[in-house]
Amino acid sequence: MKIGELAKTTHTQVETIRYYEREGLLPETVRTEGNYRIYSPDHATRLSFIRHCRSLDMTLNEIRTLLTFKDAPQGDCAGVNELVDAHIAHVASRIKELKALERQLKELRQTCTESKETNQCGILAELSVPPRKSAALKSIAGHISGTHA
Repeated sequence: MKIGELAKTTHTQVETIRYYEREGLLPETVRTEGNYRIYSPDHATRLSFIRHCRSLDMTLNEIRTLLTFKDAPQGDCAGVNELVDAHIAHVASRIKELKALERQLKELRQTCTESKETNQCGILAELSVPPRKSAALKSIAGHISGTHA
């Protein structure tokens, strides 16, 4: 199948397929005389695997690791378990950070409980003051730590 058919079959944008190829997640394809890529059902299966991993918020490096295990079907899957356990821990940490962010936003929202002129808005006033050191660090950590090894 051509790339458009693969895209339709897997519900993936053509540019995303090309990106995964550049990243080495999808193997190279054979090309026709007209230089069109021809994909096999194995490409569709692998792409579906990649997309499922991405839907679980796995990084490309994690997916590469899982594909290495998948490409060695007789190997030991202990490393797969370790990777998923680490990912679960990362997700739990992110949930904790997001709950802290939610608390901060709710506290901020309480600074302006009724409609008034913007120069009297408690939210805008509070956002104009530098955050407390501990709150700033939590906030920064919550947004920067969105990726993991």
